[in-house]
Amino acid sequence: MRKGFRATITDVAALAGVSIATASKALNGRNDVRDSTRQRVLAAAEELAFQPNELARGLLSGQTRTVGLLTSDSVGRFGIPVLLGAEDAFGAGEMAVLLCDARGDAIREQHHLRALLSRRVDGLIVVGESTDPRPSVSSDVPVPVVYAYGPSDDPADVSFVPDDIGGAAMAVRHLLAMGRRRVAHVTGPAHYKAAKDREEGLRLALAEAGVAQTGRTLCGPWSQRWGRHAAEMLLMAEPEIDAVFCGSDQIAAGFMEAARERGRRVPDDLAVVGYDNWEVLSTETRPALTTVDMNLENLGRTAAQHLFAAIDGRATPGVHRMPCDLVIRDSTGRS
Repeated sequence: MRKGFRATITDVAALAGVSIATASKALNGRNDVRDSTRQRVLAAAEELAFQPNELARGLLSGQTRTVGLLTSDSVGRFGIPVLLGAEDAFGAGEMAVLLCDARGDAIREQHHLRALLSRRVDGLIVVGESTDPRPSVSSDVPVPVVYAYGPSDDPADVSFVPDDIGGAAMAVRHLLAMGRRRVAHVTGPAHYKAAKDREEGLRLALAEAGVAQTGRTLCGPWSQRWGRHAAEMLLMAEPEIDAVFCGSDQIAAGFMEAARERGRRVPDDLAVVGYDNWEVLSTETRPALTTVDMNLENLGRTAAQHLFAAIDGRATPGVHRMPCDLVIRDSTGRS
């Protein structure tokens, strides 16, 4: 074969002694081709080192093997791991990925949707900025859509979210297993679904153990400043607490800082659990923070795999809750 030569389907058809249409059918796995003919075409393609033109293949199959990833997470702390997991799955499936960031702006999101559809994407993954349900776009687009992290508000859509109730219950069961019985809770804004679900998980775990929550749940911003402020209030009002479950790693980091300033040793006097496993914080706090990992890369990877299924006509409607893991570090002691 001469240097620089790139075989075309015409060359494959000529070498196999078939028409271009028959060669195309054989290479695309169509059933209306004899096995002997298919084997002859495949042998010719291998001999010529034929690489199919993806655009031409897409035109024949009706697919472009391109998908859109649309995110609204302007900060990216939760959206980026989801996107990485999804992109990993798409890469394994040899799908090209077009990424658009709506930055939480509904008008920008509509613009990006139109742009992605103009590129004839085969499907979309929409990544939310929180676990609060978001408006569905599925009725406005002609391709399958899967929602990740932030579920669609339409139960007929396909959505993947972290199981925050289960994750929180796991964290509290760990505190109870470490012998703690006076467990308090500090979390984010009360209107966030994540805060509500994590509080529900706490209450379920305490109820099944026959243990009462110490003090009322304290709600505030998802910030270290709030964690410090909450610690000052809680340790003054409920000095007997021996554990606190925080709704985020930021809150937990601030809580531990203030507790240390008030002479409370972590974990000797007070065990602390966070949420998110944001390693910028969780591995750098003193001591390192026990926390719940939402496995967001796996969530994104699973969402992408289900988009493949939806593209093939096998959609899995409903809100699918993905399990979380507990990462045990020194802030709760070692069993």
